[in-house]
Amino acid sequence: MQEVSKRSGRAGGRNARRATREATDFSMLPGLLRSLPLCEVMDEEQVHRIDDASMSILENVGIVFRDPIALEDWRRVGADVRGEVVHLDRHLIRELIKTIPSDFTYHARNPDRNVRLGGKHSMFIPMTGAPYLRDLDDVRRNPTLDDLANFHKLAHMLPALHSSAHHIVEPYDHAISHRHLRITYSSMKYSDKTFMGMTTSPKNAEDALDMCAILFGADFIDSHPVVTGNCNANSPLVWDETMLGAMRAFNRRNQPVLCSPFVLGAANTPASVAPTVAQLNAEALSALAYTQVIRKGCPVIYGHYLATVSMKSGAPMAGTPEISLMNFMIGQMARFYGIPWRTSSALGGAKTFDAQAGYESATTLSAVMHSGANYIWHSAGWNEAGMSCSTAKFIVDAEQCAMAYRMAEGVRWDDFDAGLAAVADVGPGGHYLGHPHTLENFERAFFMPDMFDNNSIEQWQAEGSVEITERALKRARKLLSEYQEPKLDQATDEALLDYIARREREIPEAEALNQDY
Repeated sequence: MQEVSKRSGRAGGRNARRATREATDFSMLPGLLRSLPLCEVMDEEQVHRIDDASMSILENVGIVFRDPIALEDWRRVGADVRGEVVHLDRHLIRELIKTIPSDFTYHARNPDRNVRLGGKHSMFIPMTGAPYLRDLDDVRRNPTLDDLANFHKLAHMLPALHSSAHHIVEPYDHAISHRHLRITYSSMKYSDKTFMGMTTSPKNAEDALDMCAILFGADFIDSHPVVTGNCNANSPLVWDETMLGAMRAFNRRNQPVLCSPFVLGAANTPASVAPTVAQLNAEALSALAYTQVIRKGCPVIYGHYLATVSMKSGAPMAGTPEISLMNFMIGQMARFYGIPWRTSSALGGAKTFDAQAGYESATTLSAVMHSGANYIWHSAGWNEAGMSCSTAKFIVDAEQCAMAYRMAEGVRWDDFDAGLAAVADVGPGGHYLGHPHTLENFERAFFMPDMFDNNSIEQWQAEGSVEITERALKRARKLLSEYQEPKLDQATDEALLDYIARREREIPEAEALNQDY
């Protein structure tokens, strides 16, 4: 995280300038407008080859929609439905997906934190779904609702994160089928950024959307995207009733979902990059088209989750070259169809926040920034193949997002002439440290990471030989001590709590404790 310093000129000398630099501003960075050239690994003929292969899969192999409502919807629009297998004509697919908006704006509780998505506009979202955490003492344990709140507070305060997501960690101290209510409330209460909504069942999705209607107003959400749902395919080539029901709940109320095939390369896709992308693309297209059957013109995001499977152990791997290649290819396909797309950026299989974790996450993040992804999910905290969220890694990942953000903005030219004038002023053998151009630009000229130590080894040792995990945890504690809650309107807060209380009464405790989540 590179926090923005509050500048007040040069009055007061070096100490005043240092104090100014260290003053913290938690203002969210605007949604990213990318200027970085894209890495496109396919030529035009290869893009069409993937498209044709995907369409042939949908036409000839078909895709299962394990849901009677979806099957009837497909019959209504003229698809070839044979039992649960739907065969989709490429012309029908193209006709449906052309109504998907190429970009849209997420509306946050705080309008200053609205974010545009699509085209060259991107955003970073922290990880979700971890059943364990590594806490402020780097101890691996089951999370609680208070732990989730801490992550939502950190997401609120870290400038490069544009969303508080939803269940960053699972709150084990609440009944399973009540959790979605408390998770949604935590996302809304502790941050005024945009957030995600639970899709673990159709009813859970409806509850999250009802709470959005309380927060924003029912009429507002019918015409303004405010929340994101995620719907995973059961690869290969199956969409199930749970995901499709949640998809309908979101789309009927004009809220976007991520249509996300769940790729475990060589396990549920072919053991080769190009045919894997063809299958993934077919799965994504079928769901993208179905969203437009549900509600024409509804915003939606081309999604995926990418991992390759180790042929040694069967375990999912992250940070591999094939994942980067697939990200490049999927970016090209999403742009070919003119649809915003989602990827994941900080994935890793490392068990602690070690060198493996750093390499895996940095490799993937770099590829993602050159792939042109729009909705960059799992950008902070992911560790242990998603089984745990590391507090230390959450902090450092967020700073990595800020660094990636700066790189993707591209080269600044606004002070080019002033910089050249400084060359003439300083001349041969001089230095720039005291030059007015340096004093005016040192804060923004070169990114200065807070979490990386660039001092000499002697100074590092003198300061206690503190390594990055300890530095990050210290930073997390400091941030949480400085957190200021963006208060909900009192009437809205009471209405949300009343809704939660009513729904918790309506779900029997035995069901709440035993429901498969």
